[in-house]
Amino acid sequence: MMTAANAGARVTGWGFVVFAIGSVAWSLTATYTHQSNLLLTNLFLTGINLIGVWRWLGRQARHEDGSNKAVRKSSQAGDVPTLFSASAAVGANVIDVSGEKLGVVIDLMLKRDQRGLAYVVIAQYGLGGVGETLRAVDPARIEFTGGYAHSKMSGKEFDALPVLRAGDWPSALPSEGQRTNPGALDRN
Repeated sequence: MMTAANAGARVTGWGFVVFAIGSVAWSLTATYTHQSNLLLTNLFLTGINLIGVWRWLGRQARHEDGSNKAVRKSSQAGDVPTLFSASAAVGANVIDVSGEKLGVVIDLMLKRDQRGLAYVVIAQYGLGGVGETLRAVDPARIEFTGGYAHSKMSGKEFDALPVLRAGDWPSALPSEGQRTNPGALDRN
């Protein structure tokens, strides 16, 4: 659960610590019971789990710390725009103008040439996370603050946006004139 929850580098890292303890315990059991196949398998798993500990509790945790520090520093500086980590944006809950949850940010599509956001992909889920519906939202209609993505539109406006097909996202959002036609997304 700790690694599958994707709840940050430290939680995932501690999940790998639990895995490593388990694989070491199985390696000891295999040694005392003379089960060479079990020993080889768990020695291999111990190595993989130790790499996971290094990656998530070491490397990735340092990256998160740097990102969090930059966000804190930017919020304290009055003359600098407040930063929001892109890695924190993915997975952020999207709240509409009335405070209701619209969905979850699953991706940020960047413009290569203009160096900005092209659109934000938001997933809505049905009962128990089943029935995912994806929509592309203009980044001007989303504000990332306090760990949330606050939408500048109502749930009704959000529901009126065209649904993205899972394997066929647009290369750009439609212009204002095309937004009245749900099939008008540019799919170049």
